[in-house]
This record gives sequence, C-alpha cells and structure tokens, in this order.
Amino acid sequence: MDIPVAAFLRERKPRFFEGLDAADIRAILAAGTQRRFLANSVIVNQGYPAAHLFLLLTGRVRRFFLTEDGQKVVLLRVPAGDIFGEATVLARPAEYLVSSEAIASSNALVWSRGTIRGLCEQYPRLVENALLISFDYLAAYRAVHASLIGNSAPKRLAQVLANLADGIGQKVPGGIELDVRNEELANEANISPFTASRLLSAWQREGILVKRRGKVLLRSSGRLLRHEITTSVSLVT
Repeated sequence: MDIPVAAFLRERKPRFFEGLDAADIRAILAAGTQRRFLANSVIVNQGYPAAHLFLLLTGRVRRFFLTEDGQKVVLLRVPAGDIFGEATVLARPAEYLVSSEAIASSNALVWSRGTIRGLCEQYPRLVENALLISFDYLAAYRAVHASLIGNSAPKRLAQVLANLADGIGQKVPGGIELDVRNEELANEANISPFTASRLLSAWQREGILVKRRGKVLLRSSGRLLRHEITTSVSLVT
C-alpha cells in the first residue's frame, strides 16, 4: 500500500525539497516510485553503480561499509524524511561509497539516475539541498570521529545514545525508545560488546535507562550526558 505522501510532507518537511514551491514538489514526487523494503534487507551496496536516489518515507535505514576483512562498520542512520544514494545526482557516474540497509520495514520514494538528473537540471535547488544534506552527514561523522579520539569509552557510548535519541528515537511513556542492539552500540562507540553491556547495565541500575530485548529506553539523554560515570567495574575497551 502506498504511503500518503501529502501527510508525510506536512509532518517531515524533507530538507531535499527546501526552497521549492508546492507545484515543483508535486512534479518531483510524481516522477518517483514508491518501494517497500523488508527489515534487514540491503537496499544499495557499496561499490555498485549509483543508479537510484531514495527519499525515506517510513522506517529506518543505516549506512555502513565492509572492510577488506569483512568487518561491518556502521556509519550513520537515515531517519524518515532524509535521502540516501546522493551520488546519483552527480554529473559523472559514480559508485555508492557505502551500503544502506533497512533496519525495520521501510518505504521509500525512488528515482532512477536519469530521472533525478533531469529533475536536477530543471530544479537546480535539488542539487544544493543534496549537497547541504551531505555536508550535515560529514559534520555528524566529524563529531563522532572526534569523540572516538578524545573521549573515554563511557562518554563515547553516552554520546552515541544521545545522538540516536535525537535522530531515530521514538517518544514513548517514560522516555525515548531506541530500536538498537548492544552490538550496534558497541560498533558505533568503538568499544567491545562486553563493555557496552556492562555500561548499559550500570546505567540501568542508576535509573538512567532501561534495557529491553533489542531496545533501549533512555529516560533522559541530557541526564546521561551530564552524568559522571562512577562505576566500579573494570572496563576493557
């Protein structure tokens, strides 16, 4: 079933369409095709020709790459309302630098390279918006990288949780719920799964969060970031 795009636009206000009037946005939307992606399915693969641009309507997507030895490294998450596959808008054909996969069942509006390139020529603001979105991704990655270099393991994990709460968190009674596993948190904070589990358990005992199967209920990201880590456990990063 197609997602009602008009309601989506009112709620999410995609940055990709900033500066365009309603008639232009309708024309751009009409040129796309809605597609559904199952949870845990890879939508695009790194190293493959960038053939499609995606606007995420519902669900969640994460961007990752595989190292030469096959290690999966998660970089960023894409919330509903943002695009991925930006290399498609480039004049020179390019490859996807990273892979993108659906974390949950997701719906996206998809444009082929030929279609979106034509739209970019007709509506140059699309190129500027895509560049600004890519710039924001770079800024987010810079912040994460700086955290990995300068912060302790607890501070890195706390920052990852706070960033996820702002990006993909769902407001529920009692706080903000994150659909994320310990292994994913460990990967993004550059710590071992054992360390991530010990820290989460310590914070749960202190009432900062609640661990659930495949989920974390964060009571307050501000409290977590301000909290002085005083656990007596021996952490091995």
